[in-house]
Amino acid sequence: MPTRKRPPTDPAPQPAVDTAYLNTDSGPATPPSEAAAHPAVKQARAVGKMVEGMPANPNKPAEYGLAAARPPAGATAEPAEESALASTLSEKNRSGKTGARAASGVNAAGGELPRVRADGSGQAITTNQGVPVSDNQSSLKAGLRGPALLKDFILREKITHFDHERIPERIVHARGSAAHGYFECYEALADLTCASLFAEAGKRTPVFVRFSTVAGERGSKDTARDVRGFAVKFYTDQGNWDLVGNNMPVFFIQDAMKFPDLVHAVKPEPHHGMPQAASAHDTFWDFISLMPESTHMIMWLMSDRAIPRSYRMMQGFGVHTFRFVNAEGQAKLVKFHWNPKLGTHSHVWDEAVKISGADPDYHRRDLWEAIEAGEYPEWELGVQVFDEAQAEQFSFDILDSTKIVPEELVPIRPIGRMVLNRNPDNFFAETEQVAFCTAHIVPGLDFTNDPLLAGRIHSYVDTQISRLGGPNFHELPINAPLAPVHNNQRDGMHRQAIHRGRVAYEPNSLAGGCPFQAGSAGFVSFPEPVAADELRGKAEKFAEHYNQATLFYESQSGHEQQHIIDAFSFELSKVTVPGIRQRIVATLRNVSETLAQAVAANLGMPGLPDPLARADGSAPEPEVGHSAALSLLARPGDGGIRTRKIAVLVADGVDGQAAMQTAQALIGKGAVVRLVGQHVGLLEAAAGQSLDADASFQNSPSVLFDAAVVPDGAAAIEALCADGFALEFIRDLFRHGKSLLAIGAGRQLLEQAGVPLADPDPGLVLADSAGKPALASFIQAVARHRHPERETDPPKV
Repeated sequence: MPTRKRPPTDPAPQPAVDTAYLNTDSGPATPPSEAAAHPAVKQARAVGKMVEGMPANPNKPAEYGLAAARPPAGATAEPAEESALASTLSEKNRSGKTGARAASGVNAAGGELPRVRADGSGQAITTNQGVPVSDNQSSLKAGLRGPALLKDFILREKITHFDHERIPERIVHARGSAAHGYFECYEALADLTCASLFAEAGKRTPVFVRFSTVAGERGSKDTARDVRGFAVKFYTDQGNWDLVGNNMPVFFIQDAMKFPDLVHAVKPEPHHGMPQAASAHDTFWDFISLMPESTHMIMWLMSDRAIPRSYRMMQGFGVHTFRFVNAEGQAKLVKFHWNPKLGTHSHVWDEAVKISGADPDYHRRDLWEAIEAGEYPEWELGVQVFDEAQAEQFSFDILDSTKIVPEELVPIRPIGRMVLNRNPDNFFAETEQVAFCTAHIVPGLDFTNDPLLAGRIHSYVDTQISRLGGPNFHELPINAPLAPVHNNQRDGMHRQAIHRGRVAYEPNSLAGGCPFQAGSAGFVSFPEPVAADELRGKAEKFAEHYNQATLFYESQSGHEQQHIIDAFSFELSKVTVPGIRQRIVATLRNVSETLAQAVAANLGMPGLPDPLARADGSAPEPEVGHSAALSLLARPGDGGIRTRKIAVLVADGVDGQAAMQTAQALIGKGAVVRLVGQHVGLLEAAAGQSLDADASFQNSPSVLFDAAVVPDGAAAIEALCADGFALEFIRDLFRHGKSLLAIGAGRQLLEQAGVPLADPDPGLVLADSAGKPALASFIQAVARHRHPERETDPPKV
């Protein structure tokens, strides 16, 4: 290139001709004339002034040294006119499709769901391109009996879309159910956190909650013995916060490195694909028997917690230790607890097994029907808050996800309530496409160094990208935040947002510096000091595996302990390799000799193996020996019978008046009553009136109910006593510890079924007539949920 002379130093150079500013590949050295009227020239002039307003990046020095701990807000320059930020000057030309240009500072790809809801009422069928379909019954053929034609684009579109409707299911938590609702804060928590959802009493934040099983596939049963996922997406005004927890407060492993191994072990065995949604098989127990850190979690999994009566009647936990951070940057450690208003209740194993055949969708149906009936589920959110100094004094490490912080050491402080009051419009669009990620947090919250949490932060985002087809899953309507979204992430599969302007980087001056970093108003990570060598391993306190397993077992009631014994016995009876059973029993000897001996006896083992060698040599002294909060009985609920399902048994000749009066009285207390007969439909009561049975013994067995009423009526009782299905209905109710009200001749059905009426039993109410005293006793019995004192081994009935 030839050497050039210095440009002239004219203090007021003439601007270039207007058309020079219309080029997209080069431009003149001088700004446009102030008098120029052409829109492109005016745009160039506005861009030039905006760029001149940022002669340098003033925030660059703040990136270095201690100043980086408090990042400033990004520098900006106001555009002289809106066209400076436009992608194209032609944005002024509207059509029915393009509409108006983007509103300043608005990303319309997020926000409320009504923008994407669809309703075809009163509309004709169209293709996906909006073309009306004249015939949706037949494909296009050459003659009525001739070949189908390749040019039938309507058939091709319909079949092709159908062929691609399914997406990959979640690797874990594939089977789930969900609902919308809100979280309401009890009081301002500014002393603890600057998270806006906790900023003031009464503030409501929309939520979407998904409950799930873990091991089973998308079409598996609801009542498997399993952990239940309890994931809450808070749509806060600072962005989305996902509290991705379970109905148990601990986990199987201490480090995310073992997560693939755990999941591979519990999933169906790869050589034959069995069993489905079950942990009772060789590979799971082989893994567990070699991972003593799993012992505490296994106690929870073998307890009644693993077979909840309802999603509405189970607790939820954040599992990990997190941080609250206030506006001054001060942090406290926190653990999250959800406690259900209806109390914590479970099934018994025989009941859960039978429900899986009678209604595999049992929990999904229960949640849906409660919300449709206006019986909105409610939980209270509580927190355990403590500081690093307290944590150092514990005998366990608060970064170990196989440990709890007993409530006796740090009480739970209620801070709000969550109500679920709307079912989804579309299961796939909402429940299936929702994406929960532990990485989604907001200012005022932060992570700790829990090594399991660290892996989840990465894994959950990664799996959603795989499952939902790319990095733009945040733009799916159910995942889109209500808070504004502005950044320079671009493109990728299924991108929804259409960004205005030519800038997709920061810092910039061509967009006036926008979007700019938020500085102290944005998320700032807690500056935890770290001074350690890089290495693989775990802290010393992680080596103790049994104290809290013992605490859990010893804190259960007698019948809950027996259920744990029975669960271990059942699961290990499905293991085909005796050596694996030996290792598990050896592990249990470090938890409870009574437990180990009972399980070994149930498995017919010739003797007890030596206790498994401890990783820590000797156990530290636990702070707590018994915690009442660990039993389901600690949270019985509000003492009512709302949403309890009660069967009223009917047949021809039943006392119709008493049956209906009893049913109406129970409905008045909030119960869900069904008339169950030998068949569905009409039957004739003793006084000649018609009753309409809406369920039968075959389609609604007793495991689907919480209690039953047997009304008077000699002819009806005679018919039911001769019906094996009716007798089995009563036997299962009794065996599962549920309440029974028998009126008049109704007691004969109980006798015929073998129910021991002579034994004292608060769950059996026998009455000569359907009066208020009998009904009051029955309601009180149903409110207890179950009568475990009835349980015997083997069962009496």
